[in-house]
Amino acid sequence: MIAGADATGTRKSANRSAGHGNQSHGIACAMLPHLTEDALIARFFAPYAGPAALGLRDDAALFAAPPGSDLVLTTDALVAGVHFFADDPPASIARKALRVNLSDLAAKGATPSGFLLSLALPPDWTEPWLDAFAAALGADGADYGCPLVGGDTVRTPGPLTLSITAFGVVPAGRMALRTGVRAGDRLYVTGAIGDAAIGLKMRQGGGPDIGHAGRDFLIQRYLEPQPRAALAPAMAAHAHAGMDVSDGFVGDLTKMLAVSGVSARVPLYRVPLSLPARAAIAANSDLFAVAMTGGDDYEILAAVPPASAAAFEAEAAAAGVPAACFGEAVEGYDPPLFVGPDGGAISFKRGSYSHF
Repeated sequence: MIAGADATGTRKSANRSAGHGNQSHGIACAMLPHLTEDALIARFFAPYAGPAALGLRDDAALFAAPPGSDLVLTTDALVAGVHFFADDPPASIARKALRVNLSDLAAKGATPSGFLLSLALPPDWTEPWLDAFAAALGADGADYGCPLVGGDTVRTPGPLTLSITAFGVVPAGRMALRTGVRAGDRLYVTGAIGDAAIGLKMRQGGGPDIGHAGRDFLIQRYLEPQPRAALAPAMAAHAHAGMDVSDGFVGDLTKMLAVSGVSARVPLYRVPLSLPARAAIAANSDLFAVAMTGGDDYEILAAVPPASAAAFEAEAAAAGVPAACFGEAVEGYDPPLFVGPDGGAISFKRGSYSHF
């Protein structure tokens, strides 16, 4: 375990930038224990580096975007005690760090190409911990076609902090902008909403008794997001707009509609829930608000024109990604109206998680 932080819960950063800040592309190490800089790079990271990394022996990676493509970049920082528990398995921490970025790329319609890692290790890191972390990161990079191409490794008094900047490509002019929703577009969400937020409650020792299988399912959904990378081609081909649901369904949908200058009437009973989440909500109705606003879903919101809806649904199904239509965008600048089965309005104290 990497010590140096008391984990009280996890949240993903609501802020994201396209590759800003000073980034050293070659993995560098500052005074880490046990191993020299070169030995740490060679042992833990070089085996998983892609061709663009130049063997992790340079100060920068070299990448050429395919002709006719736009480059899409995204970054997320994770801190022990804020975004994950300090005693979470290192493999789960690694997978979450990469997958939250892959979720952003998928929402934009981008196919992953590679990632940069910045890792700040507390003084008592161990080689077995880093071995498990690096192996999981390398395996996920291979599975998603998104290899390590460089980064930076430093020492910190704590807590464990890491940041991944991922990049991918999308056909020129086809990125699904957050601002692209148009009146009349059908609104979709992938997968199921609320699993991770309820799973976090259970990881903290709360939540109703829904049996070991249901509890384990929800906690695992919190620990290791499942990015909808397979949906990227359908997003690029058909979506007017896209956004991943990271901070809460209600709040993230509200943000996307607001910046697009449209609104919607949203029957919340159409929002897909997993069977374990339904069981938890049935046992404790307060968990419905947790599910709708808690975040960490890493599902995708998509706005698709009616003429493309059938093709989008067919391609999503072929890719093995469930996509549920829950409403339609309408003219207007008012916030979306969320309604229940009886047609009555449903309000929430807050729509999504915020760091500030």
